[in-house]
Parts: sequence; structure tokens; C-alpha cells
Amino acid sequence: MKTKLSILTLAVITLFSWAFVGCNSPKPYRTCEGIIWSTTYHVTYASNALLDDSIRTVMQQVDHSVSAFNPRSIISAINRNDTSAVADTILRRVFEESIRINRFSHGAFDPTVGPLVDLWGFGPSNATHSDSIQAPSKAAIDSVLMLVGMADCELLSDGHVRKKHPGTQFNFSAIAKGYACDLVAAMLERNGVENYMVEIGGEINVKGESQMGQQWRVMIDAPIPSTDSIIHTGTAIIRLTDDGVATSGNYRNFHKTDVGTVGHTISPVTGHPVTTRVLSVTILAPDCITADALATACMVMPMDSARAMLNDIPEAAGLFVTTDSDGLWELHPTRGFPLLER
Repeated sequence: MKTKLSILTLAVITLFSWAFVGCNSPKPYRTCEGIIWSTTYHVTYASNALLDDSIRTVMQQVDHSVSAFNPRSIISAINRNDTSAVADTILRRVFEESIRINRFSHGAFDPTVGPLVDLWGFGPSNATHSDSIQAPSKAAIDSVLMLVGMADCELLSDGHVRKKHPGTQFNFSAIAKGYACDLVAAMLERNGVENYMVEIGGEINVKGESQMGQQWRVMIDAPIPSTDSIIHTGTAIIRLTDDGVATSGNYRNFHKTDVGTVGHTISPVTGHPVTTRVLSVTILAPDCITADALATACMVMPMDSARAMLNDIPEAAGLFVTTDSDGLWELHPTRGFPLLER
């Protein structure tokens, strides 16, 4: 009996030892990549479990909720004035954050600006952006401006949305990718992942360490104009952990009109493309949904106003890229932005 008990005890101790070693051994880093919303995504995460299907499921849930390009999404139904459409938790979060950043930016961030974007030839029905087009008339702009105004919209307690006008259209493209990054990150953490980088179309959420055992290194793209390809040349590198990162700029989406070359950032106040010496803005915030919305707002606002707004948000920081008179890039970090590595 003693011999059998000793053997059993030894087996239990051995099994426990293997379990202990397994729990403390480094988890392999995995990569999940693909295409969604006409852009690419790359997710790197350390986990013993393969979570690729769960990652894609989260993005599909976001698409079903807030994609204006999915005719079956909830927001598309709301845009059609379908009274049976009710906001789910994803749409509720995106809507509420949009209202918050709209107020912070004094209206610069406005997801109802879509009809103006269409009017200037940057909507989904316009396949090319390099051909010359005729700028819309003042009358056409004024007519569409009557439909624009996030501040005049409301998410009711029962989940229904009260729009400014029946013709008001919501397009959350400037915030949805950021929130998708956050939701994928939250799913990874629920599954015990402590080290990850989630990147969707340039918006990023990072936590923990990279495969090198260091903070994640994020390259800030140089604002090189290009309409037919994406050119990845870095202006600087920053080291991050536990941050959301988003970059916005006009250098990859512009076209010529009879009033000159214009970018896709349209002011919801004037109805015209924004003219600014700022080429791009990179924002850091505790979550990517906030960084994504703030980056868009900063591209709409004058740089001094945008920097002042960021100073009023202690948890956010930004990097503005401009050009000098010789066409050289100038980098303008705000307070709290990480040290730049060249």
C-alpha cells in the first residue's frame, strides 16, 4: 500500500511540476492578418491558444453594427430611417464617444459630415480621387450643410437615434477602426493575453511587450503624397505600451478641382475642404477609439486650436507634422508625447 501511495504521490507531483513549468514558460507570439473595410489589419499576440477566429468575429460584429458601407448594418438601417433599428452596445459606445469628442473639438469632429464628403467627390461612389472634378456650388454646399450636425442628434434611452433631419447620415469611419482595435484588445485580454499589438488600417492598440521583450516600437509614417499606393517611410519611431495610437492626414486621399487640389478632410462648419499646413497628426490616448476621433478632429482644426484642445485632455498627446517654406517636414510634439527616435 505504501508503495502504491508513493507512486501515486510521485505522479501527482510530476504532473503538477509540468503544469507549473507550462504556465511559466514563454507564450508563443502569433500573427493574424487580413483585409477588412478596404484596409489591412495585423494582430500580434502572445498566447498558447490560437485566437484568430475570435479576432475576426469581433471585427465582423463591429461591421454589423457601425459600418455605413454594410447595407445590413444597424447604422445603415438608421440612415434609412428604419424605425425598428435600435443601437447595440457597440453603436452606443461609438455614438457617445462621438458626441464627447464633438463637444471637445467644438464641432470639428462630426460623423454626420458624410454628405459633404460625397459632395466633394470623396464618397464611396467615387472610385478615383486623382481626376479633376468641378467643385460644388455654394448653393449645393449650403443645402447639404443643413443635414450636418452631430450636436443636434441624440441617442435615446431605448436605443433609438433622433437625427437632426431625416436626411442626416452617420458615417463612423473616423472612429470605428479605433474602437475595433479596442474591442479586439479586450477580447485578447479576456483570454489571458498580456502582450499584443492590434493594428487596423493604421490605428493601433498595444499592451505589454513585443517579441523582443521591450516596449512596442511604432513607426510614424512620413506624409508622402500618393493616391495609387501606400508608401511606408517613417519620420520617427516611438516606444509604447498600454496606449491607443491613431494617425490622420490628407496626403493619401486628395484630388484636383477647378479651385485647386483639395484633401478629403471636409469642415463640418464651412462645408469646404480644410486648408492647413498640417500634413498629418498622430494621437496617443488610453484607448484607440479616443485617439482615432481626436486625430480626425485635429486635422479639421487650426493647429493652435488643436494643440490647445489636447492640452485640455490630460490623458492625450499628439504629434503634428507640417512643412516649412522649403518643403521640409517639421515635427511638433505636444506635452506628454513620447521621445522620438529617428
